[in-house]
Amino acid sequence: MVKRSKNGTAKKLTTGLLAAVMVAGLAGCGGGNGENNAVNSDTSSFNKEGLPIVSEPVTLKVLTVRWGSMGDTFTQNQWLKDLETNTNVKIDWQVMSSNDWAEQKSIMLASGTLPDVVIGDQTFSDSDIVNNLSYFRPLDDYIDQYMPNLKAAMDETPDMKKISTFPDGKIYSLPARLPSRPKSSRQPVINKTWLDKLGLKVPETIDELYNVMKAFKEQDPNGNGKADEIPYIEVSNDLISPFGIADLNNNNMIVKDGKAVYYPTSEEYKEGLKWENKLYTEGLLDKELFTQDDTMRSAKFQNPDAPVVGFSYQWTPDAVFGKWGDQYVTIPPIAGPDGKRYTIGNPNGMNLARNEFLITSSCKTPEIAARWADQFYTDEASIQNFWGAIGTVIQKNDDGTYTLMDPPAGTSADAWYWEQSLRDFGPKYVSPDFEQKIVLSTESGDGLKLQLDKLGSEYVTEPFPNVMYTAEEFEELPTLTTDIDSYVNTMRAQFISKGNIDEGWDAYVKQLNDMGLDKLLKIRTEAYSRYTSVK
Repeated sequence: MVKRSKNGTAKKLTTGLLAAVMVAGLAGCGGGNGENNAVNSDTSSFNKEGLPIVSEPVTLKVLTVRWGSMGDTFTQNQWLKDLETNTNVKIDWQVMSSNDWAEQKSIMLASGTLPDVVIGDQTFSDSDIVNNLSYFRPLDDYIDQYMPNLKAAMDETPDMKKISTFPDGKIYSLPARLPSRPKSSRQPVINKTWLDKLGLKVPETIDELYNVMKAFKEQDPNGNGKADEIPYIEVSNDLISPFGIADLNNNNMIVKDGKAVYYPTSEEYKEGLKWENKLYTEGLLDKELFTQDDTMRSAKFQNPDAPVVGFSYQWTPDAVFGKWGDQYVTIPPIAGPDGKRYTIGNPNGMNLARNEFLITSSCKTPEIAARWADQFYTDEASIQNFWGAIGTVIQKNDDGTYTLMDPPAGTSADAWYWEQSLRDFGPKYVSPDFEQKIVLSTESGDGLKLQLDKLGSEYVTEPFPNVMYTAEEFEELPTLTTDIDSYVNTMRAQFISKGNIDEGWDAYVKQLNDMGLDKLLKIRTEAYSRYTSVK
């Protein structure tokens, strides 16, 4: 566990005993009572509507986890400071570091001693919550009685309620809808300088992409006289997405015609493997495809002497190619054998998350915590908790639009936003209409991604959603997925490198069935059915 000092420096606690003492210090005012039902509390100064929320000041202990050594500078966000003044709800921020959180989380859950409120989906996972439900309050009644902003958001965007509904039909954690998020994930990126030098056009189909890769491999487009060009560098779902395999969450599931499908046994996947095997056999895939790590891959993307990677899938081109970034452009998705294009992503936008706000059973004033959380679910509150406060990071214009200011010299925009706000974490909701009022630079960051998104967003397919599992399902899943996923990955590498796909296919499918694939599919499809039935 890490507790932040005022300057944000992490002080690491080196013994489990001291950590346990710290966990006890995080306890909310009531201590863990293990009950989900509302408790009687002194709310004589509580106001059900309007501000302040309480006439007399109340303090909530709020836990959140930040990446690495990010610190707690976000707590100085002016909107958060004004919220304390306007609501009379004081916040005792308990800011932890992700570096130490796994161990300290185990201690906290074992002790059952939690703070009043938990913010951010990186703090507790689905399984953490499902396996410790007595520590967290069902929030349905609080949403109905005290959270009009969130109720309106859920009415406008029903998927917020779907992703937040647990298998027992109750809501234990609150969702977020982030602003200005694209529909597409990684998109095809190609070295346009190489294309121009070789007199080639941007490939539209997998056959054209094959011919371009062949030319990249054989015609020395980087001009250094060496056969060092690598047309494609990694094994990923992206390369087989033209075959209709658009797996956003990397769980081997897709949705096809409204049904959940396990694609590693599908004909489309089989044809995708044959495509990859063809590329590998002809030297168009990196020879170190199955042995390199991220560091080795990054070194190739940013090779100091000359660019060596021809084609890739990326969020934005400038993110990975270093000084060669201006040679690469994002292109429309590659059409597959059926003539259609597919983009990995979400047609509703990659903007929803759950587990962003929990009220624990330790909290004796849950109605106050609920009303406090509801203040985050307005458009202006949400953009200030995603980028930074108005007047500090955001400029509110006379025409009703909002412009992001330039970051301080020597600081990237993204780093600045993390310093100034909760950023990806915490409750928030920006309505689709309000998003039109946000003015972003098209040259970098969030704005650039939205520009590139226009190339592929119309081809985004519905992903297998971020479904919720029961405690019993969570108990079975790890064993099933560890063995089955490992076998699928091993066989994919073997099929790509050695071929014999038709000859080995039936034995491959039989082995998966023998490993319990039917149990895995039953769990996944039942979870999907629960998700789609939420009203």
